[in-house]
Amino acid sequence: QVHLVESGGGLVQAGGSLRLSCAASGRTASSYAMGWFRQAPGKEREFVATINWSGDNTYYADSVKGRFTISRDNGENTVYLQMNSLKPADTAVYYCAASATVAAESRGTRYAYWGQGTQVTVSS
Repeated sequence: QVHLVESGGGLVQAGGSLRLSCAASGRTASSYAMGWFRQAPGKEREFVATINWSGDNTYYADSVKGRFTISRDNGENTVYLQMNSLKPADTAVYYCAASATVAAESRGTRYAYWGQGTQVTVSS
């Protein structure tokens, strides 16, 4: 069992930055690939970024590539999402998730554990 808690969301102006954190608890939390997803009002959940268990392989949605960076600290059982050059279109609830595999994964159906989400609002 893996328990995930996100933090770091908030209100920011367009062009600004935020760093989201996801604290994972559980005996084997550092063995899982991790991902960030988001869901805007009235829209389906979408993939944002993923990182493999060791942190040396990452993959991003085209909409955030070059602006967002996913990283992890296995010693602290924490995954981060650094978000720069934020746009109003980035406004959503952001969810952290832990995959049942070790490889980076963009498909939400491959994730077994989800956090409660943190709101990110970007004003124009």
